[in-house]
Amino acid sequence: MDRDGSVIKSASSPETVTSVDFYFDIICPWAFQTSLWIREVSQSFDFSINWKFFSLEEINRQTGKKHPWEREWSYGWSMLRICAYLRRESPAKMDSFYLKAGNALHQDGRKAHTIEVSKDLIEELGWDRSIVDAALSDATTHDDIKMDHDHIVGRGGFGVPTLVVRDQPIFGPVITPAPTGELGNDLWRLVELWSRFGHLYEIRRPKTDLDLAHIAESFTPYLQNRDWKTIQTEAP
Repeated sequence: MDRDGSVIKSASSPETVTSVDFYFDIICPWAFQTSLWIREVSQSFDFSINWKFFSLEEINRQTGKKHPWEREWSYGWSMLRICAYLRRESPAKMDSFYLKAGNALHQDGRKAHTIEVSKDLIEELGWDRSIVDAALSDATTHDDIKMDHDHIVGRGGFGVPTLVVRDQPIFGPVITPAPTGELGNDLWRLVELWSRFGHLYEIRRPKTDLDLAHIAESFTPYLQNRDWKTIQTEAP
């Protein structure tokens, strides 16, 4: 045991990972790239994904500003309300909407964060456009987002993507573009190995000017079509 009485996890005989909690906000380009990766590796390594909500608008809210749930329409929060509504019916439907809206915003340069485009995306998935109105008229969709968001913040969460693997919250992986094939599998093996260490807090690569240029190029559709300025509070 550690000095504080907590159990130090063994790196040599871990239990098999059967499910992963994935906290996301549709407006986050990093979380979207990671979501593409984890969908693929979940098939390779046979684990399920539990999609959970996190609000960048709330975590980065400035003093005196409205909470996202106090606005008639709030870019990320309102899209998550659509997700919350769909998740009650079927996690697979929610997954489909996240993938559709994420592709629209982060790859196709469509304003998925507006009501009309959200309705268009719902219709393109073969569903009734009224789903958006139903999600926004149901006040309990706020509660679903708050519950997920508050839970992971209470465990130290500060941004997305955040995974919970073997009950270990892990921020990241933060990567673009999403790796596929054996390279994607290798990244999962790295994350899975990380989760075996209860007190491994951070491994980080400094960003050079070339890295920043790569990121800007990767996120061009998102940067050109977002209708907000990114505000990021300092991570702990």
